[in-house]
Amino acid sequence: MSQTDLLAELSWRGLIHQCTDQTGLSELLASGPQTVYIGFDPTASSLHVGSMMQLMMLRRFQKAGHRPIALVGGATGMIGDPSGKSEERNLLSAEQLQKNVDGVAQQMRQFLEFDGDQAAVLLNNYEWMQSYSYLDFLRDVGKSFPVGGMLGKESVRARLDSETGLSYTEFSYMLLQAFDFVQLCRSHGCRIQAGGSDQWGNITAGIDLARRMLGEQVFGVTAPLLTTSDGRKMGKTESGAIWLDPKRTSPYQFYQYWRNVEDADVMRCIAYLTEIEKEEYESLSEATESDPGRRTAQNRLAQWMTEFVHGSEGISAAVRASKILFGGEIGSQTDESLGEIFADVPSSEVERQLLNDDGYWVVEALQAAGLVASGGEARRAIKEGGIYLNNERVVDQQYRLGEKDLASETVMIFRKGKRNYALLRFSV
Repeated sequence: MSQTDLLAELSWRGLIHQCTDQTGLSELLASGPQTVYIGFDPTASSLHVGSMMQLMMLRRFQKAGHRPIALVGGATGMIGDPSGKSEERNLLSAEQLQKNVDGVAQQMRQFLEFDGDQAAVLLNNYEWMQSYSYLDFLRDVGKSFPVGGMLGKESVRARLDSETGLSYTEFSYMLLQAFDFVQLCRSHGCRIQAGGSDQWGNITAGIDLARRMLGEQVFGVTAPLLTTSDGRKMGKTESGAIWLDPKRTSPYQFYQYWRNVEDADVMRCIAYLTEIEKEEYESLSEATESDPGRRTAQNRLAQWMTEFVHGSEGISAAVRASKILFGGEIGSQTDESLGEIFADVPSSEVERQLLNDDGYWVVEALQAAGLVASGGEARRAIKEGGIYLNNERVVDQQYRLGEKDLASETVMIFRKGKRNYALLRFSV
């Protein structure tokens, strides 16, 4: 993708929500390599699915020959951005904030290229804010920031009209982010800021501040927020956010999230978040319309996203786990991995000593697992070939379970029929 093709690429993907001057931006991009930045607030030690929109935006700029700056908000993170928030965030301790900054910075290195001619730059705005005194900041920056303009921003008006109101601390956030743009323009020649559509007020404030303080014309462009067709934010489940950190969200859970995206949302996710080319995109769109039951687009999205975020080992583990859930070979597993795969499956617990001596009669085990109501029902189900232990058919009604039958450290997996699973845990 060339520098001049970038805006066309962003357009067909639906990634241009607002732009301060699209003609001027197009001319700037065509004039040669440019520097673009996006800020990331370190509210947690890991980025989440919503952050992928901005990471991929920086990546697209870099692949088109431009230099991306990923700015971690070590200073702005001390305050918290009020944009899109109905109430003030809890302030983080300095120790937790630094831990978050380090975690987010490490993850960014996975998605951007930090070597070569257009190497990405990773910065922390605390580097230039830590030496500023309050009075100096008011004299240097505050005098160039009209209050009327701040009060006119939608993010500010919404909070002022809410029951919780807006503290002076959060009100000041816009000044800090706007000054980031000025600082990056002055020290790195950065003339483009990108972000989510909820950042439009902060971005335009930075553009105005750069004009006042530097006499420079700079540009802003926003992408839509990652939401479902009915307006809900994507990247969240009943159990919480979908994180990029495999310790918080396993590759299997990550993979399953994308496989379960609704038909109304899947093509937008592919356009926004992947590097799948337009020709394949159109083919997947046709497949979704003609035969939605096959979930061709969802499977492709899940495969692409999981491999991109978690690598070849992550996608392999996720696919193996999915096959297990549909009756595939279990192999060597851990309690933790089985817990993730069978998170929604009922489980029961019995004493480990039942596996000693002559072992634990499979008929009793099936009753303990809750798959059958009686011994007679268990024996009939085995006779009819409908009972499985660790996805292998049980053929002997008198079979005695032992340590060798554990699928992990403490778990055996029972199945009745095609999809009726239950876990039996053997506690020490």
